[in-house]
Amino acid sequence: MHEKIEIKQLAIGDLSKKNKWDQFVFAFSDSTFFHRAGWQDVISGVFGHKTVYLYAERDDEIVGVLPLVCVSSRLFGKSLASLPFGVYGGIASSVPDASSLLEKSAKSWAQMLKVDYLEFRNIQPRNKDWPTQDLYVTFRKTLLPDEEQNMLAIPRKQRAMVRKGIKNELSGEIDSGVERFFSLYANNVLRHGTPAMPKRYFQALKKEFGADCEILTVVDKNNIALSSVMSFYFKNEVLPYYAGDDESARHLAANDFKYWELMRRACQRGIEIFDYGRSKKDTGSYSFKKNWGFSPSQLHYEYDLYNISSIPQNNPNNKKYKLMIEIWKRLPIKVANFIGPHIVKNLG
Repeated sequence: MHEKIEIKQLAIGDLSKKNKWDQFVFAFSDSTFFHRAGWQDVISGVFGHKTVYLYAERDDEIVGVLPLVCVSSRLFGKSLASLPFGVYGGIASSVPDASSLLEKSAKSWAQMLKVDYLEFRNIQPRNKDWPTQDLYVTFRKTLLPDEEQNMLAIPRKQRAMVRKGIKNELSGEIDSGVERFFSLYANNVLRHGTPAMPKRYFQALKKEFGADCEILTVVDKNNIALSSVMSFYFKNEVLPYYAGDDESARHLAANDFKYWELMRRACQRGIEIFDYGRSKKDTGSYSFKKNWGFSPSQLHYEYDLYNISSIPQNNPNNKKYKLMIEIWKRLPIKVANFIGPHIVKNLG
């Protein structure tokens, strides 16, 4: 007979429980990279946000986890979410009773912290009675075992762009540090009017996740960096997550080559799933991923509202941020990189 399920909180610095948490995450079929315990150290260490990492324990074994982070902002309100800075989250549990207890505990924490809303970033729907954000989709595809098969699986027009990059003698290099990546990323997000994450955030990700956090940088024949991507490896999949490119990358098809090079290397490593990640519907990135032959799947972001009456729209599609975005695009890069982290830490 099983003992009673208990809900406990993972303490920062408890390496023994952190390892048990990750053992469960790697073993459970429906978990994601964003359920890993290391995000707690990164988010609390870099941004100073309060973390509430809940786990369900039975017979001294973890049977469910729910990573939560509290983000408080005068501009964007106060939230408790699973998981800010991640595209997936919510409850990962192998036992239904544990799922219910984790959700109950999350609600108690939300009320205790006096947040405006509790948010679960689910891949699959969980609470049909909660308001749901249908803005985001994800793109995932099974890789074929042969490199040439994967090339031929790319639709013709997009395949031509990849071959253009190859013809331009582009090549990919794995970076041990974040310097080239950050330079390309920061310039890229500035052109789009978006604040950049601080460099130390990417350094923390590399330090925390080691080989599971990889930077691939594309260079031309003169070894000039054109495009770069930070990817996460988890179980049998690869997730290109943060990316940036130089303005000259488009002409040389460096961005197209970059994702093909990542796909090609993943195939060589025996990776089975290429997760192109989250996109907002009807945006440029949404169309780009569809052009690769990927089909969108709806993400189910669910909200338990407390001090507000509707789901917050803290994203660039919100018309009230349009002027702010246009002003941001005109900032000098040094100014944007100095101010940006103070803003983006509260966006999640």
